[in-house]
Amino acid sequence: MHVVGARPNFVKIAPIMHALAQHGKFQQRLVHTGQHYDARLSEVFFQELGMPVPDINLEVGSGSHACQTAEVMRRIEPVLLEFAPDWVLVPGDVNSTLAAALTACKLGLPVAHVEAGLRSFDRTMPEEINRVLTDHMADLLLTPSRDADANLAAEGIAPERVCFVGNVMIDTLVRLLPSAEARWPRISELLPRGEYVLVTLHRPGNVDDPQRLQEFLHAMEVIATDLPVIFPVHPRTRAHLRGRTWPPSALVSRLCLLEPQSYLDFLALQAHAALVLTDSGGVQEETTFLGVRCLTARPNTERPVTLTHGTNRLVPSDALGLIAAVRGAMSETPRPGRPELWDGHAAERIADLLAPSRQDRAPAVKSPRHLESA
Repeated sequence: MHVVGARPNFVKIAPIMHALAQHGKFQQRLVHTGQHYDARLSEVFFQELGMPVPDINLEVGSGSHACQTAEVMRRIEPVLLEFAPDWVLVPGDVNSTLAAALTACKLGLPVAHVEAGLRSFDRTMPEEINRVLTDHMADLLLTPSRDADANLAAEGIAPERVCFVGNVMIDTLVRLLPSAEARWPRISELLPRGEYVLVTLHRPGNVDDPQRLQEFLHAMEVIATDLPVIFPVHPRTRAHLRGRTWPPSALVSRLCLLEPQSYLDFLALQAHAALVLTDSGGVQEETTFLGVRCLTARPNTERPVTLTHGTNRLVPSDALGLIAAVRGAMSETPRPGRPELWDGHAAERIADLLAPSRQDRAPAVKSPRHLESA
Protein backbone atom coordinates (compact mmCIF):
# COMPACT_ATOMS: atom_id res chain seq x y z
CA MET A 1 0.00 0.00 0.00
CA HIS A 2 1.39 3.37 -1.10
CA VAL A 3 0.33 6.42 0.91
CA VAL A 4 0.71 9.82 -0.74
CA GLY A 5 -0.51 13.21 0.33
CA ALA A 6 1.41 15.98 -1.42
CA ARG A 7 2.85 16.68 -4.86
CA PRO A 8 6.45 15.57 -4.09
CA ASN A 9 5.09 12.23 -2.85
CA PHE A 10 3.53 11.50 -6.23
CA VAL A 11 6.84 12.00 -8.02
CA LYS A 12 8.55 9.53 -5.67
CA ILE A 13 5.88 6.83 -5.67
CA ALA A 14 5.11 6.81 -9.42
CA PRO A 15 8.32 5.03 -10.49
CA ILE A 16 8.00 2.52 -7.64
CA MET A 17 4.48 1.62 -8.75
CA HIS A 18 5.76 1.16 -12.31
CA ALA A 19 8.66 -1.02 -11.14
CA LEU A 20 6.47 -3.19 -8.91
CA ALA A 21 4.01 -3.67 -11.76
CA GLN A 22 6.85 -4.94 -13.94
CA HIS A 23 7.63 -7.61 -11.34
CA GLY A 24 4.13 -9.02 -11.65
CA LYS A 25 4.22 -10.33 -8.07
CA PHE A 26 2.40 -7.51 -6.32
CA GLN A 27 -1.10 -6.31 -5.69
CA GLN A 28 -0.86 -2.56 -5.15
CA ARG A 29 -3.20 -0.12 -3.46
CA LEU A 30 -2.79 3.64 -3.70
CA VAL A 31 -4.13 5.82 -0.90
CA HIS A 32 -4.27 9.60 -1.35
CA THR A 33 -4.74 11.40 1.95
CA GLY A 34 -5.90 14.58 0.23
CA GLN A 35 -3.33 16.75 1.99
CA HIS A 36 -2.82 18.51 -1.37
CA TYR A 37 -6.35 18.74 -2.71
CA ASP A 38 -6.00 21.53 -5.30
CA ALA A 39 -6.37 19.95 -8.77
CA ARG A 40 -3.33 21.92 -9.96
CA LEU A 41 -1.26 20.32 -7.19
CA SER A 42 -2.79 16.86 -7.33
CA GLU A 43 -4.95 15.54 -10.16
CA VAL A 44 -2.80 16.77 -13.04
CA PHE A 45 0.25 15.17 -11.44
CA PHE A 46 -1.40 11.77 -11.35
CA GLN A 47 -2.24 12.11 -15.03
CA GLU A 48 1.21 13.20 -16.17
CA LEU A 49 3.06 10.68 -14.02
CA GLY A 50 0.97 7.82 -15.37
CA MET A 51 -0.34 6.91 -11.93
CA PRO A 52 -3.67 5.15 -11.50
CA VAL A 53 -6.59 6.90 -9.90
CA PRO A 54 -6.17 6.39 -6.14
CA ASP A 55 -8.04 3.43 -4.77
CA ILE A 56 -8.97 5.54 -1.77
CA ASN A 57 -8.96 9.31 -1.18
CA LEU A 58 -9.17 10.23 2.48
CA GLU A 59 -10.02 13.88 1.59
CA VAL A 60 -8.32 15.26 4.67
CA GLY A 61 -7.66 18.75 3.30
CA SER A 62 -5.85 21.54 5.09
CA GLY A 63 -5.54 22.28 8.79
CA SER A 64 -2.97 22.79 11.50
CA HIS A 65 -0.15 20.27 11.73
CA ALA A 66 -1.79 18.54 14.68
CA CYS A 67 -5.26 18.44 13.14
CA GLN A 68 -4.06 17.28 9.75
CA THR A 69 -1.84 14.54 11.19
CA ALA A 70 -4.57 13.34 13.52
CA GLU A 71 -7.19 13.33 10.78
CA VAL A 72 -5.00 11.24 8.47
CA MET A 73 -4.47 8.75 11.30
CA ARG A 74 -8.17 8.58 12.07
CA ARG A 75 -9.17 8.02 8.45
CA ILE A 76 -6.38 5.66 7.38
CA GLU A 77 -6.68 3.23 10.28
CA PRO A 78 -9.81 1.44 8.97
CA VAL A 79 -8.20 1.26 5.52
CA LEU A 80 -5.11 -0.45 6.93
CA LEU A 81 -7.28 -2.79 8.98
CA GLU A 82 -9.32 -3.74 5.90
CA PHE A 83 -6.40 -4.46 3.56
CA ALA A 84 -3.66 -5.52 6.02
CA PRO A 85 -0.87 -4.86 3.47
CA ASP A 86 2.43 -6.72 3.60
CA TRP A 87 4.19 -3.36 3.22
CA VAL A 88 3.08 0.23 3.77
CA LEU A 89 5.25 2.58 1.68
CA VAL A 90 5.45 6.17 2.88
CA PRO A 91 7.55 8.68 0.90
CA GLY A 92 9.12 11.95 1.94
CA ASP A 93 8.46 14.08 4.98
CA VAL A 94 4.97 15.58 4.92
CA ASN A 95 2.34 15.17 7.64
CA SER A 96 0.73 12.30 5.72
CA THR A 97 4.04 10.42 5.85
CA LEU A 98 4.28 10.57 9.62
CA ALA A 99 0.58 9.88 10.18
CA ALA A 100 0.49 6.79 7.97
CA ALA A 101 3.74 5.43 9.40
CA LEU A 102 2.60 5.87 13.00
CA THR A 103 -0.79 4.28 12.36
CA ALA A 104 0.70 1.31 10.51
CA CYS A 105 3.38 0.85 13.15
CA LYS A 106 0.80 0.70 15.95
CA LEU A 107 -1.07 -1.95 13.97
CA GLY A 108 2.12 -4.01 13.56
CA LEU A 109 2.24 -3.52 9.79
CA PRO A 110 5.71 -3.27 8.20
CA VAL A 111 6.59 0.24 7.03
CA ALA A 112 9.08 1.20 4.31
CA HIS A 113 10.20 4.84 4.26
CA VAL A 114 11.13 6.11 0.81
CA GLU A 115 13.75 8.91 0.96
CA ALA A 116 14.84 8.03 4.48
CA GLY A 117 17.73 9.52 6.42
CA LEU A 118 17.65 13.10 5.15
CA ARG A 119 18.39 15.69 7.85
CA SER A 120 18.50 19.49 7.95
CA PHE A 121 19.26 19.37 11.70
CA ASP A 122 16.72 22.16 12.11
CA ARG A 123 13.87 21.15 14.42
CA THR A 124 12.00 24.37 13.66
CA MET A 125 11.07 22.75 10.33
CA PRO A 126 7.97 20.54 10.70
CA GLU A 127 9.36 18.30 7.95
CA GLU A 128 12.42 17.53 10.06
CA ILE A 129 10.23 16.25 12.89
CA ASN A 130 8.31 14.09 10.41
CA ARG A 131 11.55 12.69 8.92
CA VAL A 132 13.14 11.76 12.23
CA LEU A 133 10.07 10.12 13.74
CA THR A 134 9.21 8.19 10.57
CA ASP A 135 12.76 6.83 10.28
CA HIS A 136 12.77 5.58 13.85
CA MET A 137 9.46 3.76 13.32
CA ALA A 138 10.03 2.28 9.88
CA ASP A 139 11.24 -1.27 9.32
CA LEU A 140 12.92 -0.58 5.98
CA LEU A 141 14.75 2.70 5.35
CA LEU A 142 15.32 3.37 1.65
CA THR A 143 17.96 6.08 1.38
CA PRO A 144 18.74 8.35 -1.59
CA SER A 145 22.35 9.27 -0.73
CA ARG A 146 25.30 8.17 1.39
CA ASP A 147 24.94 11.08 3.81
CA ALA A 148 21.48 9.73 4.67
CA ASP A 149 23.04 6.40 5.64
CA ALA A 150 25.53 8.23 7.86
CA ASN A 151 22.73 10.20 9.54
CA LEU A 152 20.83 7.03 10.40
CA ALA A 153 23.96 5.33 11.74
CA ALA A 154 24.67 8.36 13.95
CA GLU A 155 21.16 8.04 15.40
CA GLY A 156 21.76 4.40 16.33
CA ILE A 157 19.47 2.83 13.72
CA ALA A 158 20.47 -0.75 12.98
CA PRO A 159 22.29 -0.99 9.62
CA GLU A 160 20.26 -4.03 8.56
CA ARG A 161 17.18 -1.77 8.36
CA VAL A 162 18.92 0.61 5.94
CA CYS A 163 19.21 0.13 2.17
CA PHE A 164 20.90 2.68 -0.10
CA VAL A 165 18.86 2.62 -3.31
CA GLY A 166 19.37 6.06 -4.89
CA ASN A 167 16.94 8.86 -5.68
CA VAL A 168 13.52 7.85 -6.99
CA MET A 169 12.68 11.44 -7.95
CA ILE A 170 15.42 11.20 -10.56
CA ASP A 171 13.75 8.07 -11.96
CA THR A 172 10.69 10.16 -12.76
CA LEU A 173 12.78 12.98 -14.20
CA VAL A 174 14.71 10.64 -16.50
CA ARG A 175 11.55 8.95 -17.73
CA LEU A 176 9.57 12.13 -18.39
CA LEU A 177 12.22 14.63 -19.47
CA PRO A 178 11.61 13.87 -23.19
CA SER A 179 7.89 14.58 -22.67
CA ALA A 180 8.74 17.84 -20.90
CA GLU A 181 11.07 18.87 -23.73
CA ALA A 182 8.31 18.23 -26.23
CA ARG A 183 6.24 20.90 -24.47
CA TRP A 184 9.00 23.50 -24.49
CA PRO A 185 8.20 25.10 -27.88
CA ARG A 186 4.65 25.88 -26.72
CA ILE A 187 5.76 27.11 -23.29
CA SER A 188 8.57 29.27 -24.65
CA GLU A 189 6.16 31.21 -26.85
CA LEU A 190 4.50 32.57 -23.70
CA LEU A 191 7.74 33.71 -22.04
CA PRO A 192 10.14 36.61 -22.59
CA ARG A 193 12.86 35.75 -25.07
CA GLY A 194 16.31 34.71 -23.92
CA GLU A 195 17.64 33.67 -20.52
CA TYR A 196 15.46 33.86 -17.41
CA VAL A 197 15.49 33.22 -13.66
CA LEU A 198 12.90 30.72 -12.39
CA VAL A 199 11.62 31.32 -8.84
CA THR A 200 9.66 29.05 -6.51
CA LEU A 201 8.68 30.14 -3.02
CA HIS A 202 6.34 28.45 -0.57
CA ARG A 203 7.94 27.61 2.79
CA PRO A 204 6.26 29.24 5.82
CA GLY A 205 9.54 30.73 7.00
CA ASN A 206 9.79 32.70 3.74
CA VAL A 207 6.21 33.62 2.87
CA ASP A 208 4.27 33.82 6.14
CA ASP A 209 6.42 36.65 7.54
CA PRO A 210 5.35 39.88 5.71
CA GLN A 211 8.80 41.45 6.06
CA ARG A 212 10.59 38.36 4.76
CA LEU A 213 8.20 38.11 1.82
CA GLN A 214 8.76 41.78 1.04
CA GLU A 215 12.50 41.14 0.89
CA PHE A 216 11.91 38.46 -1.76
CA LEU A 217 9.58 40.68 -3.78
CA HIS A 218 12.07 43.54 -3.77
CA ALA A 219 14.87 41.17 -4.80
CA MET A 220 12.79 39.88 -7.71
CA GLU A 221 12.12 43.44 -8.88
CA VAL A 222 15.85 44.18 -9.02
CA ILE A 223 16.76 40.82 -10.56
CA ALA A 224 14.14 41.41 -13.26
CA THR A 225 16.10 44.44 -14.44
CA ASP A 226 18.94 42.02 -15.31
CA LEU A 227 17.00 38.98 -16.49
CA PRO A 228 13.28 38.18 -16.78
CA VAL A 229 11.88 36.40 -13.72
CA ILE A 230 9.38 33.54 -14.13
CA PHE A 231 7.47 32.99 -10.88
CA PRO A 232 4.86 30.17 -10.67
CA VAL A 233 3.02 31.24 -7.51
CA HIS A 234 2.18 28.54 -4.96
CA PRO A 235 -1.34 28.88 -3.44
CA ARG A 236 0.18 29.55 -0.01
CA THR A 237 2.30 32.37 -1.41
CA ARG A 238 -0.55 33.80 -3.49
CA ALA A 239 -2.67 34.10 -0.36
CA HIS A 240 -0.02 36.36 1.17
CA LEU A 241 0.21 38.48 -2.00
CA ARG A 242 -3.46 39.46 -1.90
CA GLY A 243 -3.91 43.17 -1.41
CA ARG A 244 -0.40 44.01 -2.63
CA THR A 245 0.24 46.01 -5.78
CA TRP A 246 2.78 43.64 -7.22
CA PRO A 247 4.52 43.39 -9.57
CA PRO A 248 5.08 47.09 -10.31
CA SER A 249 3.55 48.11 -13.62
CA ALA A 250 6.95 49.07 -15.02
CA LEU A 251 8.16 45.47 -14.65
CA VAL A 252 5.09 43.48 -15.64
CA SER A 253 6.71 42.38 -18.90
CA ARG A 254 9.81 41.09 -17.06
CA LEU A 255 8.16 39.66 -13.94
CA CYS A 256 5.90 36.85 -15.11
CA LEU A 257 3.58 35.50 -12.43
CA LEU A 258 2.17 32.11 -13.41
CA GLU A 259 -0.35 29.72 -11.93
CA PRO A 260 1.08 26.55 -10.32
CA GLN A 261 2.57 24.43 -13.09
CA SER A 262 2.09 20.78 -13.89
CA TYR A 263 5.05 18.44 -13.42
CA LEU A 264 5.97 18.37 -17.10
CA ASP A 265 5.64 22.13 -17.64
CA PHE A 266 7.68 22.94 -14.55
CA LEU A 267 10.34 20.41 -15.51
CA ALA A 268 10.66 22.13 -18.89
CA LEU A 269 10.94 25.52 -17.17
CA GLN A 270 13.71 24.18 -14.93
CA ALA A 271 15.63 22.55 -17.76
CA HIS A 272 15.78 25.82 -19.76
CA ALA A 273 16.34 28.26 -16.88
CA ALA A 274 19.60 30.17 -16.56
CA LEU A 275 19.18 29.93 -12.78
CA VAL A 276 16.60 28.69 -10.29
CA LEU A 277 15.93 30.49 -7.00
CA THR A 278 13.94 28.23 -4.68
CA ASP A 279 13.15 27.11 -1.16
CA SER A 280 12.01 23.65 -2.31
CA GLY A 281 13.77 20.40 -1.49
CA GLY A 282 12.92 18.53 -4.67
CA VAL A 283 13.97 21.39 -6.94
CA GLN A 284 17.47 21.22 -5.41
CA GLU A 285 17.68 17.60 -6.57
CA GLU A 286 16.22 18.15 -10.02
CA THR A 287 18.50 21.09 -10.83
CA THR A 288 21.49 19.06 -9.63
CA PHE A 289 20.67 16.35 -12.16
CA LEU A 290 19.89 18.87 -14.91
CA GLY A 291 23.09 20.84 -14.30
CA VAL A 292 21.17 24.10 -13.81
CA ARG A 293 22.40 26.73 -11.34
CA CYS A 294 20.32 26.62 -8.14
CA LEU A 295 20.20 29.03 -5.22
CA THR A 296 18.29 27.78 -2.18
CA ALA A 297 16.96 30.54 0.07
CA ARG A 298 17.25 28.65 3.31
CA PRO A 299 19.83 28.52 6.13
CA ASN A 300 20.19 24.75 5.74
CA THR A 301 19.25 21.82 3.55
CA GLU A 302 18.41 18.19 4.18
CA ARG A 303 19.99 17.45 0.81
CA PRO A 304 23.67 18.40 1.32
CA VAL A 305 24.69 16.15 -1.56
CA THR A 306 23.28 18.84 -3.87
CA LEU A 307 25.86 21.24 -2.41
CA THR A 308 28.84 18.90 -2.67
CA HIS A 309 27.96 17.08 -5.92
CA GLY A 310 25.70 19.50 -7.75
CA THR A 311 24.94 23.06 -8.69
CA ASN A 312 23.13 24.11 -5.49
CA ARG A 313 24.16 26.83 -3.05
CA LEU A 314 22.49 28.11 0.14
CA VAL A 315 21.82 31.86 0.15
CA PRO A 316 20.34 34.37 2.64
CA SER A 317 16.72 35.46 2.41
CA ASP A 318 17.27 39.23 2.58
CA ALA A 319 16.97 41.30 -0.59
CA LEU A 320 20.60 42.43 -0.81
CA GLY A 321 21.88 38.89 -0.22
CA LEU A 322 19.53 37.43 -2.82
CA ILE A 323 20.44 40.00 -5.46
CA ALA A 324 24.17 39.54 -4.88
CA ALA A 325 23.85 35.74 -4.96
CA VAL A 326 21.95 35.73 -8.26
CA ARG A 327 24.38 38.13 -9.93
CA GLY A 328 27.37 36.21 -8.58
CA ALA A 329 26.02 32.85 -9.75
CA MET A 330 25.28 34.20 -13.23
CA SER A 331 28.90 35.28 -13.58
CA GLU A 332 30.17 31.77 -12.82
CA THR A 333 30.17 28.63 -14.93
CA PRO A 334 28.26 25.83 -13.18
CA ARG A 335 30.16 22.60 -12.58
CA PRO A 336 27.43 20.01 -12.23
CA GLY A 337 27.87 16.52 -10.89
CA ARG A 338 25.52 13.59 -10.35
CA PRO A 339 25.48 11.85 -6.97
CA GLU A 340 25.90 8.09 -6.70
CA LEU A 341 22.93 6.01 -7.90
CA TRP A 342 21.00 9.03 -9.20
CA ASP A 343 20.73 7.01 -12.37
CA GLY A 344 17.03 6.46 -13.04
CA HIS A 345 16.95 2.92 -11.59
CA ALA A 346 16.28 3.48 -7.88
CA ALA A 347 12.70 2.18 -8.14
CA GLU A 348 13.92 -1.06 -9.70
CA ARG A 349 16.24 -1.60 -6.73
CA ILE A 350 13.33 -0.96 -4.35
CA ALA A 351 11.14 -3.45 -6.22
CA ASP A 352 13.89 -6.07 -5.97
CA LEU A 353 14.07 -5.55 -2.21
CA LEU A 354 10.32 -5.89 -1.74
CA ALA A 355 9.76 -8.79 -4.14
CA PRO A 356 8.40 -11.87 -2.35
CA SER A 357 11.19 -14.04 -3.77
CA ARG A 358 13.78 -11.59 -2.44
CA GLN A 359 12.52 -11.17 1.11
CA ASP A 360 15.78 -12.60 2.39
CA ARG A 361 17.43 -9.36 1.25
CA ALA A 362 15.03 -7.12 3.14
CA PRO A 363 15.38 -6.37 6.86
CA ALA A 364 13.52 -8.63 9.22
CA VAL A 365 10.18 -7.07 10.13
CA LYS A 366 7.79 -7.56 12.98
CA SER A 367 4.85 -9.87 12.37
CA PRO A 368 1.52 -8.10 12.06
CA ARG A 369 -0.67 -8.47 15.11
CA HIS A 370 -4.05 -10.12 14.84
CA LEU A 371 -5.91 -7.18 13.41
CA GLU A 372 -9.07 -8.04 15.34
CA SER A 373 -7.27 -7.13 18.55
CA ALA A 374 -5.47 -4.04 17.19
